[in-house]
Amino acid sequence: MTQVIQDVLDPYTPTVPLRITYNNRLLLSGAGLKPSAVASKPRVDIGGNDMRAFYTLVLVDPDAPSPSNPSLREYLHWMVTDIPETTGASFGQELVFYESPEPRSGIHRMVFVLFRQLGRGTVFAPEMRHSFKCRSFARQYHLNVATATYFNCQREAGTGGRRFMDE
Repeated sequence: MTQVIQDVLDPYTPTVPLRITYNNRLLLSGAGLKPSAVASKPRVDIGGNDMRAFYTLVLVDPDAPSPSNPSLREYLHWMVTDIPETTGASFGQELVFYESPEPRSGIHRMVFVLFRQLGRGTVFAPEMRHSFKCRSFARQYHLNVATATYFNCQREAGTGGRRFMDE
């Protein structure tokens, strides 16, 4: 997991638990999921006990459009801000609507990053989904990484194309 996260973030120490479930199935870090399993946005629960703390959640694809040519790195699939600690993404402000991952080639790493905000209403959406950079975003809005996780996603079997790491 460390190498995957380092492609998107600087080293950090997790400070709050994050629980992500797709269709009532808990996401395990590094799991392989097909696009059909992640078609709808997940349920996101943040641990902790400080209702005055707020978070931003992003989902990025550092392998877009393909792992061998990630020219759109990091593609932003989702952004929710102003999530109170102890709650979940459904209590936040969805600034970039969920776009389900649908890799055309190769295995794409889909990275969830949870940032702690300075306060409510202090984070804004980028102009574009492509070429989003978690590191720059964090600097711009003075965010601290609270935790991160990822899953791997590739085309459904039987839809044509090869199903190997680097096509």
